[in-house]
Amino acid sequence: MTLRWFGTGVDPVTLDKIRQVPGIDGVITTLYNVPAGVKWDKDAVLAIKKEIEDAGLSIAGIESVNIHDSIKIGAEDRDFYIGNYIETLKVLGEAGINLVCYNFMPVFDWTRTDLAKVRPDGATVFSYNQKLIDEINPEKMFDVITKNADGFHLPGWEPQRMAGIKELFKMYSAIDEQILFANLEYFLKAIMPVCEQYQIKMAIHPDDPAWSVFGLPRIMTCKENLLRLIRMVDNPLNGVTLCSGSLGTNPDNDIADIIHSLKGRIHFAHVRNIKHNAPGDFEESAHLSADGSLDMYSIMKALFDIDFEGPLRPDHGRNIWGEVCMPGYGLYDRAIGLSYLTGLLEAIKKNKGVKC
Repeated sequence: MTLRWFGTGVDPVTLDKIRQVPGIDGVITTLYNVPAGVKWDKDAVLAIKKEIEDAGLSIAGIESVNIHDSIKIGAEDRDFYIGNYIETLKVLGEAGINLVCYNFMPVFDWTRTDLAKVRPDGATVFSYNQKLIDEINPEKMFDVITKNADGFHLPGWEPQRMAGIKELFKMYSAIDEQILFANLEYFLKAIMPVCEQYQIKMAIHPDDPAWSVFGLPRIMTCKENLLRLIRMVDNPLNGVTLCSGSLGTNPDNDIADIIHSLKGRIHFAHVRNIKHNAPGDFEESAHLSADGSLDMYSIMKALFDIDFEGPLRPDHGRNIWGEVCMPGYGLYDRAIGLSYLTGLLEAIKKNKGVKC
C-alpha cells in the first residue's frame, strides 16, 4: 500500500504525516520539476530516495518519467529523447528503483472540467462533462483546468508545456491511433534492453477519460487495446498500471475482467471509485463502493485472484474537512481510501483462508 508524494516544496503533505497512515508501505514519487525529455540527475534521485528512507518509508515506484512529444509523434529527433529516457532508466536502476509509471496521451494528460465540484455533503471532487468539453476552445483548456487549483502544481498540466498548446496541436494533426500505437511500440522496443538490465517494470497508465478528447487519438482505453500493448512487445517487463478510475470512465469496461485478462502484466494499481451521472458525465467519489458506480470489492478481489503483488495506491481523493492541498491529493481522504482498501483486502484474504 502506497501514497503518491510529489516531493518537498511541491507537495504540502509531508512524509511524516504519510508515515502515520496505518498499513502504508512506501510512496510513489517523481522529480516533479524535470521537463519531459531531460535526463534525470543521479544525485537528485539519490537525494529524494534518502529523504524518503530517512522518514521510514521507501520508494515503491516512479510516477512519472514523462515522455517527450517527439517520441509520441515519431519526429526525426525522437531517438535523441529516447536516449535521454534510457539514461534516466539507468539512473533509476542504479538507485534500486524498478518501477516506472508513464502515459502516452497526446497533448493533454488527464482531463476534467471541474476540479472542485461540490457534492451534497460539502466535499469537492474532480468532475468531467463532455457537453462542457465540446463547448471549450482547447487552447483555453489550461485555464479551465487550473481555475480551481488554488495555485498548486497539477501533474500533467505543466505551465511551460501548456504555453505551447497551439504548436502541440499542430504536431499531432497527422497522428491517428495506428501511428500512435506504432510510435509506442518503437519506444518500448528501444528501452527494453535497459529495462532487462535493471529489471525495471514499465507500467503504462490508461487514458483518462477513456475516449478521444478534442479529436486527439487515445489508445489506452479498453481491454482490447491493453492486450494489444502487451502482445506487441511481449516482454514481462512491459505492462500496465491498472487504474480503475480511468478505465471506469467508460461504463462498458469491465474492470475485474480486464484485471484477469492482464494477469502477470499489471505492475502497479490505482484503485479509486467514480460516479456516473449520465453518458460522458462523471465525478470522482469516495473509495467506498456505495458512494460511486464501481464495485471496489470485485476490483480488489480480482487483483488478489491474479496474485498481484505490486504497489497499489488509492488514487485521487475528495477534498474534505477544509484541507488545503493539491487538488485530488489531500491526505485526509486518501488515508481513508487506503484504510478502506486495506480492510477489503484483509477480508478477501481471510475468506480465502490466508492469515494476515
